[in-house]
Amino acid sequence: MAMPAAQSRVALVSGSSRGLGRVIALRLAQEGLAVAVNGLHDDRQMLELADSIERFGGVAAAFAADVTDENQVAELVAAVSERLGCVDVLVVNATGPQPEAALREVSWQDHAAQIDFFVKSPVLLGRAVLPNMIARKWGRIVQIDSEVVERIPAGRSAYVTAKSAQIGLTRSWARELAAFGITVNAVAPGFVPVERHADVSAEIRSAYLSSVPAGRMGTPDDVAHAVSFFASEQAGFVTGQRLVVDGGRGLVG
Repeated sequence: MAMPAAQSRVALVSGSSRGLGRVIALRLAQEGLAVAVNGLHDDRQMLELADSIERFGGVAAAFAADVTDENQVAELVAAVSERLGCVDVLVVNATGPQPEAALREVSWQDHAAQIDFFVKSPVLLGRAVLPNMIARKWGRIVQIDSEVVERIPAGRSAYVTAKSAQIGLTRSWARELAAFGITVNAVAPGFVPVERHADVSAEIRSAYLSSVPAGRMGTPDDVAHAVSFFASEQAGFVTGQRLVVDGGRGLVG
């Protein structure tokens, strides 16, 4: 089945009211997709982003939901389908707090909190959008994971464990869904400050740049471009892949 025109495609970006998710949502809107902006209830930035996209000629709407809650996810996808149409592109971006702690201080509850965002949420969202994707023989699922799976930081064991599981989820879903015209891929950002690098000290910036062959800081736009590719028609023969956007940092020992 031919892919629908860009203007008729619908993208749901979880956790897109701010940060990296916001930039991804804007990028997809610029590509001509109708964008479902997601955040928690009473999130004014979610409403502001949807309004901004609409003012500049795009199509968007805001949908409040906790994407780790099964009932709210079902209601979210139903509301998006009613307002914008069936979800063609799902970008799993939502995240929560990522506290640092020594291993002896990390409880199972700490692990479970990370798994909720990086395993439970993708499963709930994916299962909710799959029936229509399968029926239409077309779909794109893009997971946002992290470089930490290769460059493991100290004190982040729960986060690294959940992100590792997310990669397994991506690959197993890609294997099973390829026959239905649905691709499942992941984008793994390196260290990417969101607000024009204002939150990065000169010391951190210098240390980071010395480890990046590209010689510059990464930007949210770098990540959004990668997501845009995986969401496109041109990526229809690419599935089960993981694109690390780190300026070559992973090449440095």
